[in-house]
Amino acid sequence: MNIGRNMVDTYLGPIFCNVFPLSFSSSMAMPNLPSPHRHHRRCYSNPNPPQSQPALLVFSGGTAFNGVVEDLKNFTTRVAHVLPVSDDGGSTAEIVRVLGGPAVGDIRSRCLRLSDQSTAEALAVRNLLGYRLSLDPLQAKSEWYSIVEGDHLLWKGVSKPYRETIRAFLVYFQNQILCRSEEAFCFSNGSIGNFFFAGARIFFQSLDAAIFLFSRVSDIPPESLVLPVISTNDRLTLGCELWNGTIIRGQNEISHPTSGAMELIQKESFSAPALPSRIKRVFYMSSEGKNLLHEVFPSANAAVLEQLNNVDCIVYGMGSLFTSICPSLVLLGIGEIISSRSCLKVLLLNGTSDRETNGFSASCFVTAITDALNRTYGDPGNRLQNPPSQYINTLLVPRNGEIPVDADRLVAQGIFDVIVVDSLRDPKVGIIYDPKSLIRSLADLIERYMKSQVNGLIDTRR
Repeated sequence: MNIGRNMVDTYLGPIFCNVFPLSFSSSMAMPNLPSPHRHHRRCYSNPNPPQSQPALLVFSGGTAFNGVVEDLKNFTTRVAHVLPVSDDGGSTAEIVRVLGGPAVGDIRSRCLRLSDQSTAEALAVRNLLGYRLSLDPLQAKSEWYSIVEGDHLLWKGVSKPYRETIRAFLVYFQNQILCRSEEAFCFSNGSIGNFFFAGARIFFQSLDAAIFLFSRVSDIPPESLVLPVISTNDRLTLGCELWNGTIIRGQNEISHPTSGAMELIQKESFSAPALPSRIKRVFYMSSEGKNLLHEVFPSANAAVLEQLNNVDCIVYGMGSLFTSICPSLVLLGIGEIISSRSCLKVLLLNGTSDRETNGFSASCFVTAITDALNRTYGDPGNRLQNPPSQYINTLLVPRNGEIPVDADRLVAQGIFDVIVVDSLRDPKVGIIYDPKSLIRSLADLIERYMKSQVNGLIDTRR
């Protein structure tokens, strides 16, 4: 898009023009962004340098696993967080409706959890990017204009270079909305971080570049990676097929259906009506092209495949099984690599059932993950036939959890290591893992495994 210099100064501000040339493309080197934390050394309670820490890859969504991210950072910062790009609820849905592109809500949520909190300015930036506008549409719009114009109290504590950098992308996002005058954008409950993310993605025409920018802005540890399982600028819709043949379109419709587009999503396990039948498989759909919402087969992010080949431990996080975990597992290459690795492969069992897993036992979770990785019910030419034990070798279970642990069935699946972890009762969602106990159990498990690998290597050399 060609924009005159005066118009750019008006819409984006002079600092934007000085830092980012308009001819920037995703193939160019990213600019060296100013950091408000450059005079402060980041302090984590983990005393080990990053290169000596174990490397993990975590498949998760943007809600349940967030509760243990802070404690995980104290154990290791060498974590690749793999997240889906198919969340179509909340303010993400409104961004995708008007501007298109992939859903970034889960990615933004994880980036914020990983962000630095060691200085007053770091906290101010985190509060700004984590802020949600009012539920009232008129009040939300007024508040948004105050933020874009730089008058809002949220800017307090954010230095001028940082303020201008963040504000430039918020203004660019606003400009993109105005360019689509046929679509009235609703700011109700809008996430400022989502708006910033969307502005950066559209400007760079690259989801990866937007994540890099957000990571720099929020000062995420450089060895911590937030990876979309699919690196795309296209809009993708998650679909599912039930065992009774019903097809449901949209992640939100599968997991937390609402009566209207702007209704606040309730993610409590008991808030959604039961599905008419269990879920058979999940798959991707696209509205691009002539056919409305036809099945598509996107490629997995190459960076995810690379990390899978090199980490010490693969973790399937707790959360919505079919809409948060399985969308990352059904892609070509994921099952092939995981089944070929001899590393730890840990499933964190949910503490409560939800709409997607009503009536499930522990072995049902294992079966669902195995079917997703094997692509059992997808294209016959792309199916794998690996047993569950090639994908999962350890199960962590929250104490007093509601999901039955059918040990005999797990043994039949080749899973012998089941570890009970202390839990808490959350008033909204029920039984959840005690974060510190979970990370302690995971750390002990990884330490034992790595020691056994070293001892085995010594024995083979004798």
